[in-house]
Amino acid sequence: MTHEEFIQLGEEQRKKNEQYKHSIDVCVAAACVSMQSDKIKKSIEDEVKKKELGTSCRIRGVGCMGLCAEGPLINIDNGKSLYCNVKEEDAQEIVSAIDKEPVERLKLSADVPFFNRQLKIALEDSCNVDTESLDDYLAQDGYEALFDVLTKMSPGEALQEVVKSGLRGRGGGGYPTGLKWSTVQIAVTDKKYVICNADEGDPGAFMDRAMLESNPHKILEGMAIAGYVVGADQGYIYIRAEYPLAIKRLRNAIKQAERKNLLGNNILGTPFNFGIEIRLGAGAFVCGEETALIASIEGQRGSPRPRPPYPAESGLWEESTLINNVETFANIVPIMKKGGEWFASIGTEKSKGTKVFALAGSIKNTGLIEVPMGISLRDVVFDIGGGILEGRKFKAVQTGGPSGGCIPESHLDMPIDYESLITIGSMMGSGGMIVIDDSSCMVDVAKFFMDFCQSESCGKCVPCRVGTAQMHTILEKITNGSAGMHDFQLLEELCDIVKNTSLCGLGQSAANPILSTIKFFREEYLSHIHDKHCPAGVCKIKKEEEVIS
Repeated sequence: MTHEEFIQLGEEQRKKNEQYKHSIDVCVAAACVSMQSDKIKKSIEDEVKKKELGTSCRIRGVGCMGLCAEGPLINIDNGKSLYCNVKEEDAQEIVSAIDKEPVERLKLSADVPFFNRQLKIALEDSCNVDTESLDDYLAQDGYEALFDVLTKMSPGEALQEVVKSGLRGRGGGGYPTGLKWSTVQIAVTDKKYVICNADEGDPGAFMDRAMLESNPHKILEGMAIAGYVVGADQGYIYIRAEYPLAIKRLRNAIKQAERKNLLGNNILGTPFNFGIEIRLGAGAFVCGEETALIASIEGQRGSPRPRPPYPAESGLWEESTLINNVETFANIVPIMKKGGEWFASIGTEKSKGTKVFALAGSIKNTGLIEVPMGISLRDVVFDIGGGILEGRKFKAVQTGGPSGGCIPESHLDMPIDYESLITIGSMMGSGGMIVIDDSSCMVDVAKFFMDFCQSESCGKCVPCRVGTAQMHTILEKITNGSAGMHDFQLLEELCDIVKNTSLCGLGQSAANPILSTIKFFREEYLSHIHDKHCPAGVCKIKKEEEVIS
């Protein structure tokens, strides 16, 4: 396909879209689909057909609009009206009001902190592109960044834009993306690979899933650019089989891109070849670790290996391999379009750009958000998130999933960036953010995450395999009232041992929820041990005679 043909495709779709007087966008991401938004879309299509409005109304199934707590959501005419909590029976009223005043009982104001405090880069067009249509993505300059990189930039020039952007890996570690790419670029191996890590396993996290469901072409485009920069001709997307909707749309997007010569051989008439395949994971949390993920793709048991060598030097089939997560690749296209310096102007000195978070837990506005690095936790929880449910008191916010920590109210005004979170015993992680109110027991919360870690441990190294099980046992004793101070001291010692001697990131970070709750909520542990009392009333403390027996 020539450049002229490529440009013409997008222009034709833009003209086609402009012919419609109205646009009705229905969210068909997983959260809204679970509330029958696909049936709502069908009902609206039937109603439009019944009223013979097919030539004036465009109906699209689009990606996540963010405010999952108010779904299903429908966007009329690019923000003119935003409807929430829509039901199938509302279709007739919605279509009838298309040229009139909005349906007030369904209307949700877009001028609220949840929307206007966000800055969308990775999610920029997630809710404004038909999830099933390549042409719709092309109409919004999709794959233009790839074409410009292939025809106007050398791999080194494209790499410099990534370096200048200051983008850090959004999968949790925060490693500089430009440095990782440059390591793979200069590596000398027979073949190179690009892997998108979509094995999102943190409890309460759904960022990667939503991005893949909403705009899979943006991820494919970012991977292809990465392949050109590092010299790879093959990419893999490793995604857990528990994401059937994301997998379906990814497969569809790959087929569409291949048919239009946006993937495959001689992409867009250039010498560059790049193909992408999907590999399904069985849902093992440890496979989010790079070397375990590589082993799984190779058909082996998904367990980590010691590093070095790092995947950039010796990864998939012992060849140089670039691994980034979904959100990292989602940032590549806007960086190439607007430049690395533009991206670096957002955020903080060491944490550039924005971060996507999945807000969950005891908070009014649960959903998907994207905010500039450096915003405070208080702004996220009480402004964007709308505060705590049922008027309860804020107790903590847990970031970083099982690898992160619980942050108390005294640190709500701290900025959200990589360094700040680490200094208080938590971490950015992939972007899960669980809000906890005063009805929760922090010892019980730590036990929940430790239960998760011990069940997800691959068992390859003793510190993680045995240590997580022993820590869970001690937490169980504390919550049932049978523990003494010697158990508490042993728990702290175990945390230190497991953290410093485990093979991979799962074990090395498994103690974080315990350490952070001990640091900020120590009195709750002591209350369980000394007073045999759970302050939150959650734990079932055994009576003394039960403990003795």
